[in-house]
Amino acid sequence: MLRALHDEHAEALYAHALRLVNGDRQRAEDLVQETLLRAWRHPESLDPTRGSVRAWLFTTTRNLAIDAWRRRSTRVGEVYTDELPEPPEPVDEAERAVEAWTVAEALNRLSPTHREVLVECFYQGRSVAEAASRLGVPPGTVKSRTHYALRSLRLVLAEMGVTE
Repeated sequence: MLRALHDEHAEALYAHALRLVNGDRQRAEDLVQETLLRAWRHPESLDPTRGSVRAWLFTTTRNLAIDAWRRRSTRVGEVYTDELPEPPEPVDEAERAVEAWTVAEALNRLSPTHREVLVECFYQGRSVAEAASRLGVPPGTVKSRTHYALRSLRLVLAEMGVTE
């Protein structure tokens, strides 16, 4: 059925779609393909007693083109400029080393249970379930420990003179 539909209507449908998308061949092909896919999914729509098959195909193609146009028109357009973006700030390796030392010192001041949950979740990148399995505690415990560990870490960093 689909092959016969394609053979009979595809050329005219493609020409119609091409007009709808201002000559964009790729978009026209996509419209024809989507129209034929919808015809295949809804064969009841092609019942000749309900009207012309070609009219249904052309109307469906038109509606698909309008929907695609609406989707594109609601997107934020690209901005073209001749100016290059600002380069990123250079990374100060000495500053990174001091930050790493500061965080390591703050972690050492936490309780072992708080430290281990932060290491599992943030440094090892484990999920709550994975951390719970490795630590031998329920997932809810990992969540609450993480909450309180982060609060404690903020306090320790504040005591060390680190501000946000």
